[in-house]
This record gives sequence, structure tokens and C-alpha cells, in this order.
Amino acid sequence: MLCLRLRLWLQPGTQVCTVSLQKIHKLASLQKATTLQPKKVQSLLYPFSDLDAYLDRSVDRTPFQLFHPSLEDMLKAEKLFYSSPSHKIDYYISAERIDHAPALKQPEVCFIGRSNVGKSSLIKGLFSLTPEVEVRVSKTPGHTKKMNFFRVGKAFTIVDMPGYGHKAPKDFVDMVEPYLHMRKNLVRTFLLVDGSVGLQRADLIALEMCEEIRRPYVIVVTKIDKCGHGTLLTNLMNLQDVVKTQTASCFPQPLLVSSLHFLGIYLLRCFIAHVTGSIKLTDTSQS
Repeated sequence: MLCLRLRLWLQPGTQVCTVSLQKIHKLASLQKATTLQPKKVQSLLYPFSDLDAYLDRSVDRTPFQLFHPSLEDMLKAEKLFYSSPSHKIDYYISAERIDHAPALKQPEVCFIGRSNVGKSSLIKGLFSLTPEVEVRVSKTPGHTKKMNFFRVGKAFTIVDMPGYGHKAPKDFVDMVEPYLHMRKNLVRTFLLVDGSVGLQRADLIALEMCEEIRRPYVIVVTKIDKCGHGTLLTNLMNLQDVVKTQTASCFPQPLLVSSLHFLGIYLLRCFIAHVTGSIKLTDTSQS
């Protein structure tokens, strides 16, 4: 039923792509996802569904399903990630200081996280429908040294921030904190945490920084494919306990992703489109 509904929305004539598919990852679009088995499609769109069966019945599932958009919502969001002459997606500029940041008016979201958490890989996954957009990815921690700005037409901007922790730029604090404090058009910060190792000391410091700034942020749990269900659930429950007891500005639901297998990428695209006001949800999802 899930795949059938998707295919109905993607009948010939539905304009969801304006660039060649030759270089696009096989799972980059919802249209490609419908070729898989229904259970696999469910996992791609809503990664938490794979973990649900392993949770004790006494565990409250509500915090994991606050943002649960429809397939139609995800399709609307996906269209924003295709480039066209009237909706150009591109790398715009890099900046080392807040006073070097471009004066853009559209809503902005930024991604921060520990070095080697998979931040650049995730952003590359988000832009996989527009392969001509260059997002540099390296296996070497601390590869990103500047704030990199990517424009998604006139809809919103995505900012890839330098990683903190191991091999972080020496001026990381001077670069990132003023941006988070002063950037007027910043509507959401995405704090990335490695799901295979859980919250680290550096992550807790970053979380405290986000709390002090008192601007809304979301935790994105990356690399969920790198460990077993037991390890992931343990790390996820610990994370949820911290969010519940130590945060006031964090969205209660963590977003689970795997850049390698595209788990949760569609959901994250939809969340970004929603919080930037680029789409209106058709259901009662919250953020």
C-alpha cells in the first residue's frame, strides 16, 4: 500500500526532476525508493520503525514520532532539492567569521557536530538530487575549516559548520558561537551525534552551548547503520534521557539517518523544508 500510494503520486507528468539521473545515487529520490520492498521503503522513510519492535512495551514511543509527515509532504519537500533555472541550488561562499558571512535574507539552517560525525556526508546526501553541487567529503577528521554556505534557490540556505573536538579549527569558538548567537535568519540548528558511539563529552558541551543560546535546535543521530540494534537503542535511550532532563530548546524527537544507505534523508529534507516555511504540512505533525 505504501509503494502503491507513492506510485500514484509519481505518475508520468509529475515534475520531480530537472537534472540527469545518471550521476544520482540510486536511492536519492522517493521515486527510486518505490522499487524496493514495502518494508524497506518504510525503513528508508521512517528509520525508527526498524527499532520499534526491539523496544519494551513500557517505553513511550511518542517522542520518536512527533514529526511524522505524510508521503505527500516528503514529495513536496523533495522537489525543493532539484535544481532548475528558476530554482538554482549551489555552493555560494565560505566564511571564517560572522562578519564574513553573506547577507542572505532567506531562512537558514546549519549543521554542527563532532569531527568525523558524518556532517559533510549528510549534506552531500541532502543534495544528491543535484550532483553538480560540490560538497567536499573527507575521511580525515576536521576537514571542514570554514562555514560553507549552500543556497537552495530563494527558499533557504544550508550551512556546513566546522566540526568540534578532534582537529577542530583553533578559532572554532570564535567562528561558530557568534554565528549561532547573531545570525538573524537562522531558524534551526542541527546538532549531529554519532549513533554508533552515542553522546560524547564534546557533544554534551555543544548541547550546553545550544541551550545557552536558547535558539531551537534538533539532534540528528548519524551512522545508524554502523552498529547493531542493541547498541543503537542503548545510545538512543541515553540521548533521550539527556534531552528530556537537560534541555529546553531541543526538539524532543531525534532524527535518525544513514548517509550511506539513505535512511532518514527524505524525512530530514521534509523537516528542513517545514521549519524554513518552504512547505506546509498536510497533516498534524509538529516541530
